Amino acid sequence: MSGARATKYLLSMKSLRALIPLLLVVLLLAACGGGGGAKVSSDDVAVVGSEHITQAMFDQELAVAKAGLAAQGQKAPAAGSTQYAAFRTNIVELLVQQAELRLAAAKLGVTAPPAQVAKQVAAIKKKYFKGDEKQFLAGLKAQGFTEPQFESYITEQVLEANLYKAITKGAAPTQSAVDAYYSANISQYQQPATRAVQEILLGKNKEKLADQIYAQLKAGASFAALAKKYSQDPGSKDKGGKFTATKGSDVPEFDAAVFAPTAKTGQLLKPVDTAQYGWFVIQPVGAISPGKTTSEKDATAAIRKQLESTKQQQLASDWMSKMVKSYCSGGKISYQTGYEPSPDPCVTLSQSDQTTT
Repeated sequence: MSGARATKYLLSMKSLRALIPLLLVVLLLAACGGGGGAKVSSDDVAVVGSEHITQAMFDQELAVAKAGLAAQGQKAPAAGSTQYAAFRTNIVELLVQQAELRLAAAKLGVTAPPAQVAKQVAAIKKKYFKGDEKQFLAGLKAQGFTEPQFESYITEQVLEANLYKAITKGAAPTQSAVDAYYSANISQYQQPATRAVQEILLGKNKEKLADQIYAQLKAGASFAALAKKYSQDPGSKDKGGKFTATKGSDVPEFDAAVFAPTAKTGQLLKPVDTAQYGWFVIQPVGAISPGKTTSEKDATAAIRKQLESTKQQQLASDWMSKMVKSYCSGGKISYQTGYEPSPDPCVTLSQSDQTTT
């Protein structure tokens, strides 16, 4: 299944599975299907290389899925329905993907150390069950797990997380990459000047009205009352005309008037005519808050994290794509009759490759 479909399938359930980062399922591509060559026994749903996906494994995954849906007040699709066929396909494809990843991890010497698994289980108990063993076991039961089954699931997730680390270990960005990113995206690190004002938007061809309101304000009239009566700006008219201007974000004529060195706080500006909106009456009510730029030094940590994450995802995606193709082209997957995925991801992959060559 695609990463998006796997995520939707798993995270649609308010289950313990939703509490664990499914790193490879979320970030990588689809598990492959189809092909043939591996011998399927009567106890198997599918065979992936040397990995046998048994009926018991499928039944366990199905039970967890049903329990998760039940926890949300939903029912699993009825057996024999079109929806059930898609539901079953999602489960089989997930199990196939996990088998592929286990095989890949073995080739790379990646493992899930028992101590790491135990630590993860303990963390889940503490965070979601306050360390209460009875609550934890009750939670497992409600989601269709026995304790050994849940530990097996966590082992799978730890293995996938360690595999992800192994295939993305070269993702750390160089300083030159950080420099280039900062230079190319300098606007992200610049905060423009701002200023609090009161404004009344009167519209085009309203010079006479603008002059009249200006005169009334000079004579002591309420800015808020006049804004409510005359302003065409729905965002500020009922707020006393109050508005925070951001340098470079407003129309040029408005911007120039508000941020002019001569525009003093509390002093009414002469009416301003703008090409886009027409006439404004404006009064600055706060000092200019100067703009500032975050230095590259201060931004480096965040940039490194972002670049590393992007590179990790690319490395993982490329690696997964190669692995998927190797299984699809090598006939290393066979399915029990009735469990073939529809559509077959390998056929889809083959057709995609043909259209891009």
